[in-house]
Amino acid sequence: MARIVSFLPSATEMVCALGLENDLVGITYECDYPESVKTKPVVVRNVLPIETMSQSEIDRAVAQRLREGQSLYQIDEKLLASLAPDLILTQNLCQVCAPSGNEVSQVLKMLPHEPQIVWLTPQSLSEIFQNLRDLAAAVGQVDAAEKLITDRCTRLEQLRAKTSSRAGRPRVFCMEWLDPVYACGHWVPEMVRIAGGTDEIGSDGGESVRTSWQELAEWAPEVLVIMPCGFNLQQTMKQISDHLGPYAPLADDSRSAFFNLPAVRNDRVYAVDANSYFARPGPRVVEGAELLAHLIHPEMFSWQGPGDAFMKVDLELLRGSFIEHQDYYRDDNAIVFTKSYLQRRGYCCGSGCRHCPY
Repeated sequence: MARIVSFLPSATEMVCALGLENDLVGITYECDYPESVKTKPVVVRNVLPIETMSQSEIDRAVAQRLREGQSLYQIDEKLLASLAPDLILTQNLCQVCAPSGNEVSQVLKMLPHEPQIVWLTPQSLSEIFQNLRDLAAAVGQVDAAEKLITDRCTRLEQLRAKTSSRAGRPRVFCMEWLDPVYACGHWVPEMVRIAGGTDEIGSDGGESVRTSWQELAEWAPEVLVIMPCGFNLQQTMKQISDHLGPYAPLADDSRSAFFNLPAVRNDRVYAVDANSYFARPGPRVVEGAELLAHLIHPEMFSWQGPGDAFMKVDLELLRGSFIEHQDYYRDDNAIVFTKSYLQRRGYCCGSGCRHCPY
């Protein structure tokens, strides 16, 4: 039995998908799927207090630390040494996503014996599956991996076959960050194509790229999918409210560009659970492609997955349209939001709202 430490949430998912959860002895603070892994010792933590930071603050802090050659992650070297891993799963793809190569190399010098390292650095869907094969080869689960890969590739090919028969491919924009705006990268543009759309701003097989509201307006997406990297659905909905809502500090020209997008005018703006289906290069990217197909071509594809995978953004709330009795009522001098309004808003603000459904 190998003692496995994962420096990546996606690697943690792969280990568990191969039936090796009991061999997993250490994880990162972000590892949350399956739910049972949350009891594992946390070896890697973020050095930034991102829970209390806005997206623009995160963007600036990350850029500054990278310029200064500082890491975004802290590895608990003492704990890692005590766990005595035989295998460490890590990456050298994105310094923002996990400890990178230089950090891992330094940590290895501190361990009592040198473990095997499997580098998981995919840029495409096929490379995600190859990473799964590499992991399986290291832990002796090749047959299990091939069975899983065959199932997932079959689902993707069935999806591709159905969408390829469509004459029109809607213009899609997958927003990986709201402030500043980033277009999607790596495997996500490929997922959009398989799902029957096209995203020409996205960086196919490369890092996500910063873009402008003007460029987004020129692309004129017919479907807008908001998927900030590192965020689940409730967190995404809060970011949408903070950055696009009626009280957000968004410049007038940017606000005008947003509300004039075809996707906004036609009520086709969606928030998704990016962590589960898009940001992490693991088995669930297949569900992500199926979710995109449902959002892009709802007349062709239904969504059979979890109800908290996506939510249509309530654009009237972003416009600042609130109706008394429907969205709120007055209790003496207090304004009390209704359950209906809080559900439409899509997240819990933690303020102890009287009718909070979360």
